[in-house]
Amino acid sequence: MAPPARRPRLAVIVGNAITGDSRVQKTAISAARAGWEVLLIGAGRGRAVKSTMGAVQVVRVGVGAHMRAKQKGHKLRRIVTQFGIADKEALARTRAANQTWVRQTTARMGRMRATEGRSAAVNAIAVPASRALGALVRARRMTHQLRVRAFQWEQRYQASPTGQWAKDWPYLLDLDLAFGPAIEEFKPDVIHANDITMIGTAAQSVARMRARGEKVRWLYDAHEYVTGVDWPEPLQASAFAALEKEFIRFADAVVTVSPEIAELLRKDYKLKKTPLVVRNVPIRETVNTGRDTYSVRRACGLEPDVPLLVYSGWLAAERGLGVAVNALPELPEFHLAIVSGRTSPELTTLLEKADQLGVRQRIHVVPYVPQHAVPDYLSSADLGLICSKRTLNYEISLPTKLAEYLHGRLPVVVSDVKTLSAYVRKHKVGEVFRSDDAASFVATVTHAMANRKQLADAITEEILEDLSWETQSAGLMQLYQQISGITPPNPRPEVRWSLTEQPVPVAGPATEPGPLPRWRPLDHTKVRLGLGPANYAGQLATFAQAICRSNAEVSAEVVMVKTSPTLLYPADVYVDQARLPDLDCQLEQVQRAIGRYTHLVADAFLPFFGHLNGNNIEGDLPALHRAKIKVALLGHGSEVRHPKRHLARHEFSLFRDAPDGYVERYTVRAERNRKVAEETGLPLFVTTPDLLDDLPWATWAPLVVDLDAWATDEPIMERARPVVLHGPSKRWTKGTDRILPVLNDLHERGAIELRLAENVAWKDMADLVKTSDIVIDQFTTGSYGTFAVEAMAAGKPVVAYLSESVAGTVGTTPPIVNATPANLRQVLESLLDDRAGTARRGAESIAYVREYHDGRRTAQAFAGFLAS
Repeated sequence: MAPPARRPRLAVIVGNAITGDSRVQKTAISAARAGWEVLLIGAGRGRAVKSTMGAVQVVRVGVGAHMRAKQKGHKLRRIVTQFGIADKEALARTRAANQTWVRQTTARMGRMRATEGRSAAVNAIAVPASRALGALVRARRMTHQLRVRAFQWEQRYQASPTGQWAKDWPYLLDLDLAFGPAIEEFKPDVIHANDITMIGTAAQSVARMRARGEKVRWLYDAHEYVTGVDWPEPLQASAFAALEKEFIRFADAVVTVSPEIAELLRKDYKLKKTPLVVRNVPIRETVNTGRDTYSVRRACGLEPDVPLLVYSGWLAAERGLGVAVNALPELPEFHLAIVSGRTSPELTTLLEKADQLGVRQRIHVVPYVPQHAVPDYLSSADLGLICSKRTLNYEISLPTKLAEYLHGRLPVVVSDVKTLSAYVRKHKVGEVFRSDDAASFVATVTHAMANRKQLADAITEEILEDLSWETQSAGLMQLYQQISGITPPNPRPEVRWSLTEQPVPVAGPATEPGPLPRWRPLDHTKVRLGLGPANYAGQLATFAQAICRSNAEVSAEVVMVKTSPTLLYPADVYVDQARLPDLDCQLEQVQRAIGRYTHLVADAFLPFFGHLNGNNIEGDLPALHRAKIKVALLGHGSEVRHPKRHLARHEFSLFRDAPDGYVERYTVRAERNRKVAEETGLPLFVTTPDLLDDLPWATWAPLVVDLDAWATDEPIMERARPVVLHGPSKRWTKGTDRILPVLNDLHERGAIELRLAENVAWKDMADLVKTSDIVIDQFTTGSYGTFAVEAMAAGKPVVAYLSESVAGTVGTTPPIVNATPANLRQVLESLLDDRAGTARRGAESIAYVREYHDGRRTAQAFAGFLAS
């Protein structure tokens, strides 16, 4: 039997990070449902990052800045004119440094010229010296002025558009360098190039592929009327206009978002066919499925009877939302929800204005939700806002948010831009105000609120059917077939419209985390528990395993931020640390939690939403609370261990050996986290007993290990030279340098075989533990951690320093051999002398771990939190 033919391949490409671009996401899902094999390619940083969206493969290629950073003009001339000043910010620093020098020098001159009270001999030296300094000041002023003028001349020289896109906006070349190889490796049958930044890359990739004899077609999807956009820089405007003009004629088809733009493109470029119009509208099938989960009103913390305006979409001055903020003093009963993925300059400006007007408390900035859930999210407001100013692009198209508001059965208040206002007036689904006129806005909102039911009733099934992605995308699927001559076999209606993106776990010999512990994957259970993002020593994975094993009503998802290839532990989702400042990463985390989790264990006080709200979980708590996600705090060690108090309690405290600045930095962090724990009153858990010295009201949730995974038949203390293992993650945290002289001496004398394991992957460390006789842990904290528990689970005697408080918390003395750097030699020699007793200590260790660290006590500790 012949193998089944492969599905035809579609590459959907877009020059942004994909997240938040609902049009490209819906395009990819539509094609997958229609039977295409789809690769969605977006822009990222660094190495390529892969993920999936159901049947859709997603990759964000790393876009460099090589061509963008390439200096324009003659290199030698730039060296002369710029003279070490890289940009305007550097110019400001140079000016400040020069002015500082001038002020300091002229002050010195003044003191030198003050002759009163000084001897004639001193004045004979000081006064001429001051004149020499004066000449130096004049020369430096002249030199500085020349530098500034040369810099400004070069900047003006650079800023002149050439009409050549590669010279005016070389970032387009960087995009092609990143996207081109990914496209050509995929060997698509059709390329869907989204927006102006991808038209050149698509055209050039197709040309290269066709030169190799490959059959490929492509279409250009114009998301806006390029020549009508008020681009931030003249060079950008020049480049994009030239780019579109050069390549649009090579496209096998053109698609755009409105009939008005389609007609303009046809005329401007004398296209043989009018571009196909595919409006960017919601997926109707997913509307009314998530209203219990997504609610912008609930996100604001408002009761049903509070009048609520909502604005959803990108924030920019030309979007005109400032008119709503300016009008709020005259609308004292109304609140305004701004759906925004992150802080932006425009949002900052709006909120500063709100503070000045005294209305800040009535403005709520709420997070994004998955694209398919937007209408449901917005539906709990009273009126949707579109405040666009009168620019050409806004005049000639219907914005996406109009359809999202209407699918949420939300009447709208819109500015009088041409196409939008005509649609609203024709269908009577809202009211129109004069653009950028606060008084008109107040009157229109008041009238619309009074007639809200009548306006909502005008949102008919016919309108919603026309403004549905199912209707709009049908023509696009036909267009793929027309230009390629390919009809995909076996459409896949089982591919859900509501797909969300999921990262692909990292694999490979250098970073493989080992077998995944078994826990119940996140599902439709009563409790859907998220745990993240530190996962130190893999403890979140073992916690998830223990909790799910003890409670059938809990499913779990473990999220881990990757900080090192050797410190990678089992998790469901891995997030690159380098991506935490990126908006797409932050929104992935928001979408991962909001609407999916009922409970969250906030690990190590780290933020769950990347750097969206700062570097501490405190910034994420308002959004999590508005989403009705119950949060518990989990402390592991130095994020809550107070350095100065620890130094006072322990002679060999790790903070005595900490690198410069660590004590101060860790003190600030510990005090901040304690304050967060105290002020929020959230359930607080710690994983090691000693941390109750710093957080006495916390609950001890013992570290958990999988006893079966660590079990071994390897005998201990039967070698002539027992193997002694020490595995510090960081030497100063374990006291390594304090104990190495003793261990090295015993090794060199042949008493032991020392194995020092540093920078070893977790899965490899397990083999080292199992083949050792004695494990040396820490001598600096006064407690025991995951490494010690894992070693005890393997039946190994563990040597470490324990404080008296540990036994008090546990209720018994752990079978760890207590030692300090001062008496380690005597302790080890006694273990070597009594081999049978040392072996018994290993057996006692297994029993101790089975009683305290097999997960039962930990699940019990969390039971109250999960029942709330």
